[in-house]
Amino acid sequence: MDASREVGGVPGPVLIPMRFVWPYGGRSVFLSGSFTRWSELVPMTPVEGCPTVFQAIYSLLPGYHQYKFFVDGEWRHDEHQPYVSGEYGVVNTILLATDPSFLPNPVISPGPNMDVDTEAFQNLVRITDGSLTEAVPRISEADLQGSRHRISLFLSTRTVYELLPESGKVVALDVNLPVKQAFHILYEQGIPLAPLWDFTRGQFVGVLSALDFILILRELGNHGSNLTEEELETHTISAWKEGKAYLNGQVDEHGRALPRLLVHGGPYDNLKDVALKIIQNEVATVPIINSSTEDGSFPQLLHLASLSGILKCICRYFKHCSSSLPILQLPIGAIPVGTWVPQIGESNGRPLAMLRPSAPLSSALNLLVEAQVSSIPIVDDNDSLLDIYCRRSVIKALQLGQDAYAPYEPRSQRCQMCLRSDSLHKVMERLANPGVRRLVIVEAGSKRVEGIVSLSDIFRFLLA
Repeated sequence: MDASREVGGVPGPVLIPMRFVWPYGGRSVFLSGSFTRWSELVPMTPVEGCPTVFQAIYSLLPGYHQYKFFVDGEWRHDEHQPYVSGEYGVVNTILLATDPSFLPNPVISPGPNMDVDTEAFQNLVRITDGSLTEAVPRISEADLQGSRHRISLFLSTRTVYELLPESGKVVALDVNLPVKQAFHILYEQGIPLAPLWDFTRGQFVGVLSALDFILILRELGNHGSNLTEEELETHTISAWKEGKAYLNGQVDEHGRALPRLLVHGGPYDNLKDVALKIIQNEVATVPIINSSTEDGSFPQLLHLASLSGILKCICRYFKHCSSSLPILQLPIGAIPVGTWVPQIGESNGRPLAMLRPSAPLSSALNLLVEAQVSSIPIVDDNDSLLDIYCRRSVIKALQLGQDAYAPYEPRSQRCQMCLRSDSLHKVMERLANPGVRRLVIVEAGSKRVEGIVSLSDIFRFLLA
């Protein structure tokens, strides 16, 4: 095999893809070597189905190379692979021939012309010494802002029409439905929320969501409550919303309830504006309503826009050019996004809420409301992930007013997880899947919870 190729008429060297493997576990594993001039940490990712085995593919020129692994803040080498001792410590070695199909025995002694930048290696050691949080790869502020600008520009030039499916259904509820009947409709349809239609006003006036059912369950559990389970058979959605407005002090000067205005969008709105509406108003979706009908008929509900759908458009557009956006190549643990356990990562000022399996569901309901979060990891005594309790679980797992205070029981729900070494692009692709609103960041192998990252976290970071 000829180890050269024509580049502009001039033969050039062939790069040989090499697979580096660290099979001994860890939370965060990086690769560095003479081929990066000891100035870069290359993230390694767990092998599918083998969370303790990390790998990275890196293309090398033929010749002699040295490399080491940076595992959980410490420099390591693989004792089962060829290695030597020198002024850079113990390093693994590899010799690549010009033919990638032929690899002779590695040279044990370094050659005199080995491509090693001593100063760069020592700088890298100083950077990584005793501080894992400082050892992660970094990009310049210019690259960061450039990546954000490209994503922002893309969203500004795309409209909601790109989110509309070719076929599908959108469920809306009449405000005069009893809340118990509305609950069963959402449960049977398998949806977490629905827009509310007021026939007398001829318009959509709000949204009934899982948070409403959480508040209703809390009201039923309040011994001083005037709301009984029997009354829910006739208690309408409009009555509940009006009562909720009174409780929140949302009244005018005449003492009349002021319900929260519906946050909605139109089919010609750009995706950036819709994403900002969702984030700023702290809602899960924005109903897309076509109010300009030529025949003067009622407004049309076209779609429920979500951050998941918008993120899917971003991933699809940048799928084949993600390398041109440096921000997407960073490990999720290297950027200020998500909520982290304080001793593992940098806290955003809000502690990560977690529950034990023995906690009653009433604790979960209270925590969802008081901590203003949409999900809570369920962990064992070692903080290893067992399950996740989210607002949607209220609709899926509870019958209204029943078992609201029973202890947690494991369900067959599959938790969506990622590792702190996963790239931002990989995390975005997982969050773009339908029904996924957050990923629990866990330690490889033990599944110990290290943090949680949500759709809104990603968009706050991208659109900052």
